[in-house]
Amino acid sequence: MLLSPEITFRGLESTPAIEGKVHERVERFDRYYQRIMGCRVMIESRHRHHHKGKLYHVRIELTVPGDQLVVSREPNHNHAHEDAYAAIRDAFDAMERQLESFARRQRREIKTHETPAQMGRVGELDWDHGRIETTEGRSIYFHRNSVASDGFDELTLGVAVQYIEADGDEGPQASLVIPLEQEQVTV
Repeated sequence: MLLSPEITFRGLESTPAIEGKVHERVERFDRYYQRIMGCRVMIESRHRHHHKGKLYHVRIELTVPGDQLVVSREPNHNHAHEDAYAAIRDAFDAMERQLESFARRQRREIKTHETPAQMGRVGELDWDHGRIETTEGRSIYFHRNSVASDGFDELTLGVAVQYIEADGDEGPQASLVIPLEQEQVTV
């Protein structure tokens, strides 16, 4: 992973052993997905009035292209979370499952029930984004991370694409762009 994790402790002191365990588990994320943009881990010790020991809450936030994955392991009924290492293990195991699922969706190995793909052609390209000219004459924004199989760098003007349209912050955008054969078409 390119970025080191941001680790926050609440209600307990940071120890080299706990930080080492977090770093060790963060490094394993590369097995599932290598384009992680950011990682935050919060480890909190909560005192319980009707309970003998402390319970640990672990929250992990991963920023990945186009999404943010979050795991928040609440210790409410899990007495194993009286051990900080068990709470960390459970939270990281859950994040690895989420990250693996996200990676499969990125590789299009999981069917999603989105709106049907529409046809268009690449009408504009910049270093990290472009625009699709639709058959209706509209212009749809897309980001390089929306192009299937990391194919943004192979796109050329006029190439036919299928795309899934979604609502973006500044209007319509393509959430998934699938380049068709590298031939230029007129739409």
